[in-house]
Amino acid sequence: MKSYWNRPNHVAYIFILPSLIALLLFAFIPVVIGLGMSFFNVNIFFNGTKFVGLQNFVRFLSDSRAINSIWHTVYFTVLETPVQVLVGVLCAAALSRNTRFNRFCRSTFYIPVVCSLTAIGLVFNMLLDPNIGWFPHLLTRIGMTAPDFFGNAHWAMPTIAFLTVWKSFGVTMIIMLTAVQAISPSLYESAEMDGASRAQQFFHVTIPQCIPALGFCVLTNLTGSMQVFDQIFVTTGGGPNFKTESTVQYIYNRGFAAPYELGYASTVATVLFIIIAILAVGSNLYMSHKEQQMR
Repeated sequence: MKSYWNRPNHVAYIFILPSLIALLLFAFIPVVIGLGMSFFNVNIFFNGTKFVGLQNFVRFLSDSRAINSIWHTVYFTVLETPVQVLVGVLCAAALSRNTRFNRFCRSTFYIPVVCSLTAIGLVFNMLLDPNIGWFPHLLTRIGMTAPDFFGNAHWAMPTIAFLTVWKSFGVTMIIMLTAVQAISPSLYESAEMDGASRAQQFFHVTIPQCIPALGFCVLTNLTGSMQVFDQIFVTTGGGPNFKTESTVQYIYNRGFAAPYELGYASTVATVLFIIIAILAVGSNLYMSHKEQQMR
């Protein structure tokens, strides 16, 4: 028994046990409960609970607002994920050397990560307000027409994606920075001796060596973007005319505001879970395939 617990892997299991318990309580069990609730008509204030089978899923297929919320979420993900990963990778490559200036830049770029997303959304709301915001005022002073960044249907989602990238790219930068600094200097020396330029070294040495970290960043950003809620809730509230309403916000509006349809909200959440699972598995398989090709 003593030799069993002295094995390194079993000691590791003990240390991660609290996280596994938290994951079970706050992730796996709620998913199972939500899946079960999707087959019921649950209203906590009025009608009680009634089994309806697949009726909620049939209703979802004809719910244009729910379908549109999924397309809005996908649109946000397409805008945000590639830009955030690209900015994080470029910053990691540019700041990989351990100089005083680079350390200052890393710390500065990481500051927004530790700030509240709700607070950042409120600040951007004030800065870009067409009446009192300094940025629209600056555009007007130089002779440009300032758009209503959060009130215009064409500008709202790109603006939300921009503030999300600004807030979160520091995480990608740190992860990729760790991967870049782990690359053997001899690889760059060999590439330089072969006459490779900085750009060629980046694409043929840095990127191939960082594929696992890059895949992790893509996967986490992808799944996180598909669950966007806070920044939309505090900036546009899903407007104008529900043009920026994400799927999570629609779930919130259905289940935790009138008409308090927890069963139908669970159905939409189940559909979102399936979509995220498909995207996560697909992106993971693709990045694994790319990693094998790079070897």
